[in-house]
Amino acid sequence: MSSPTQSDLPPPGAAENTRRPGGTRHALSGVLLTLLLAWLLMGLFQAYQPLPKGLAISAPLRGGEKLQLLDDRTFVDTSGERVSDQQIFEQILGLLAQARQLIVMDMFLYNEFAGDASYQPLTDDLTSALLAARQRHPDMPIVLITDPFNTLYGGLPAPHLDRLRSAGVEVVMSDVNQLPASNPLWSGLWHICCRHIGNSTEGGWLPNPVGEGKVTLRSYLALMNFRANHRKTLVVDEGDSWAGLVTSANPHDASSRHSNNALLFRGAAALDLLATEIPVMAFSAAAPAIKWPRPPLASQNLEGPLVQVLTEGRIRDALLKLVDSSEPGDQLDMEVFYLSHRPTIEALVRASQRGVTVRALLDPNKDAFGRKKSGMPNRQAGWDLHASGIAVRWCATRGEQCHRKWIRLDRADGSAEMIIGSANFTRRNLDNLNLETSARVIADRDAPIMHRARSLFERNWSNPQGDLYSQPYADFADHTRWRYWLARFMEFSGLSTF
Repeated sequence: MSSPTQSDLPPPGAAENTRRPGGTRHALSGVLLTLLLAWLLMGLFQAYQPLPKGLAISAPLRGGEKLQLLDDRTFVDTSGERVSDQQIFEQILGLLAQARQLIVMDMFLYNEFAGDASYQPLTDDLTSALLAARQRHPDMPIVLITDPFNTLYGGLPAPHLDRLRSAGVEVVMSDVNQLPASNPLWSGLWHICCRHIGNSTEGGWLPNPVGEGKVTLRSYLALMNFRANHRKTLVVDEGDSWAGLVTSANPHDASSRHSNNALLFRGAAALDLLATEIPVMAFSAAAPAIKWPRPPLASQNLEGPLVQVLTEGRIRDALLKLVDSSEPGDQLDMEVFYLSHRPTIEALVRASQRGVTVRALLDPNKDAFGRKKSGMPNRQAGWDLHASGIAVRWCATRGEQCHRKWIRLDRADGSAEMIIGSANFTRRNLDNLNLETSARVIADRDAPIMHRARSLFERNWSNPQGDLYSQPYADFADHTRWRYWLARFMEFSGLSTF
């Protein structure tokens, strides 16, 4: 056999050259695998990180002093005209005007986004009331807690909040990154790539999703986390006593025609409500140096109506307990802006199968501040209820929203129970993801608070005197299976705003 000639030998480095592309691909695959693993681990961490201390509270049952059920309604009268009758912020402004010692307010939407001159200027009205309170009582602590959505996460100016800060009002921007992720698929990536990139109110090039002008990409990236302080509360002194209010209503101009409700109560329960807001200030690194009044440890005067402050997942626990405790012959009525929480839907179906009379009044989910919505999730949840024999009707909205979140159980034994507040009946609102506050009321079914609750629901359900508050199930029924399963997947995965 002859020996190889020089021309038969591979050129120097040829072996290395043939191996280099494969090695590069292997290294790139390793990098991608590492990034995917980091994304997965961060998503799991964000989804399962514990709630900050002091959240998910079930306060003691307290005597329900001077309970008031406030109602905002928009309906179509017999002449076909749309009529709005708003009570909640009228009451709030009155409470602020008489305060002398302390004001603590927690409001999710505090802005003029998507509003115009035809709406009530709720944001400006409330700002003026807080500034007037500051001027009357310069040493009175005034705290406004709100959500970073009101600046589009640093991408838009917030002139009302700036005015309050300049006047010495303590404005607390909730650190919603401390909450578990409701959309972990996105939040895992966002916390790796983008969380620490600063935002700006200048230089935006994307359309503003809530109004005119442009915003930055950073605003969109932060928005997709879907984390929120969704509470709507007020605590204020009334001389020697305290008043607390929980509501579904926002001081947001474009929400000023929504149908909402609120519960106003006095006494120890108001101080319980205040105690639930102090942890939000603390984990948002903005706790003012104030000697807070504390609620009494022992409950007193437990005769008559009782009220209990609930936050976050404790709302879910009380809601499921209420529904599961219902018995044949009981009446269960609910009205809610969003319904998609599977344990709640299944509990309602079981109650109906036990012989409980269940009625569900739902927003048709077709309107959102001038934009048309898809009908999710209520039309799919409504199908579940309707298929099980539960009576379902839709709020007769005309651009506004049926924004209430309440449920009432009238028991055959003469007692009644109600839950009312900020929490929609969804995974985001009930499963320790959003910040939420609701109140539980227990009373005789003939107590004035329950009589009013029953009357308001009957008005909305039955359209008395020809006024139009609600429509039949068939008007917005959606039995499309792919849309049903899409809605189910969206809530399960967190890839939705409900």
